[in-house]
Amino acid sequence: MLGDRSAADSAAHARPRWSVLILAFGTFAIGTCEFVLAGLLPQLSASLDVTVPTAGQVVTVFALTCAVLAPVLATATAGLPRRRVLLAAAAVYLAGNVGTALAPDFTVLLLAQMVAAAGAGLFIPTASVTASALVAPEWRGRAIALVTTGLTAATALGAPIGTVLGGMLGWRSAVLFVAALALLAMAGLAVLVPKNVNAPAPETLRARLTPLADRRVVMILVTTLLAFTAVYIPYTYISAVFAPATGGDSVRLAVLMSLVGIVGTLANYAAGSLADRVGSRRVVAGALVWLAATLLLIPLATTLYPAAVLMVVLYGFAAFAITAPQQHRLITLKPESASVLISLNAAILYLGITMSGVLGGAGIVLVGAGKLTLIAAGIALAALLMSELAHAVSRRGPARAGDEGGGEALEQPEAPAPGPRPV
Repeated sequence: MLGDRSAADSAAHARPRWSVLILAFGTFAIGTCEFVLAGLLPQLSASLDVTVPTAGQVVTVFALTCAVLAPVLATATAGLPRRRVLLAAAAVYLAGNVGTALAPDFTVLLLAQMVAAAGAGLFIPTASVTASALVAPEWRGRAIALVTTGLTAATALGAPIGTVLGGMLGWRSAVLFVAALALLAMAGLAVLVPKNVNAPAPETLRARLTPLADRRVVMILVTTLLAFTAVYIPYTYISAVFAPATGGDSVRLAVLMSLVGIVGTLANYAAGSLADRVGSRRVVAGALVWLAATLLLIPLATTLYPAAVLMVVLYGFAAFAITAPQQHRLITLKPESASVLISLNAAILYLGITMSGVLGGAGIVLVGAGKLTLIAAGIALAALLMSELAHAVSRRGPARAGDEGGGEALEQPEAPAPGPRPV
């Protein structure tokens, strides 16, 4: 039995590509739940006898739970093998989704979603760190990009999938479908991810929060917060922003969302590869400029469907070209704290999703859905400013005595070195 396990581990180590691919699929499965429910708010409202705005709090609760619990759970599991943590996180997520599908009322549904979110908050940063540890240094950007591509696809394709399944079979069937994806991911993780992965992590919450004493880290995390608040404002309210172009047609809306998913998935992986060559900071800056420009133009393209399609493609490419380079940026800054930084970044990303719902809702009241993306554009420009300030601080060296890394660490790709085949 032990010999069989060792042979399986050796095979998994020899196939880092397959290990990273299953981590990407797991991220897709784990990340899909929140956005499937976002596409099912009318069905949730009717089924559980709550208003649509109340039903929308499912997304807020899920995102907040992830943001709060991601670093706490990562600390609690720091001493465990990464594969065991991934399987446990997926199991918790699975249990939460089964509970969601069986929920008799809205209160139970929210509690079940908090359970699912706990699993997601632990799984996603752990998957990124594990992927980074499985490949040679010069391929880390691409490995992270491939894993986060799964989250991008979940974010952008989850709502259209939920719209279709919810319309055909009901929202409970759609949630059970998400649970089935989690089961498939667990099976793949057990077979393809090595039992022991060298991705050490500090074992106390204080140690996990220590990187926040470095202003370079804080500034990059603030960049993540601002960038993804800007990204998710138009996505969360895409049905309202493009209502004149879609005419309320759910099929047309699903097409727009699917285009965001396809383009965003390609952009995320391309951005990770580009980060390996030119540096993550340059990729992030270019994506933020592109994003702000697109958000400024969207109000001119909300009445004609072909124009809406073009704007959605441009928006999707810019929006999801930020994820992998930001994670790569943090890992390159402090490789010895990779797991800590990725879990913090994931928490901040979910906080950005939460803020997008609040600010987007307020923006619709203040300026209307047609001009909502102008607010997002301003936030994207603020993210660009913060990103460049972080670069300037980094060039001056470590923020305090004892900090490692610095100089051009954030911007320069790592030198190629012999290692496993690219992912």
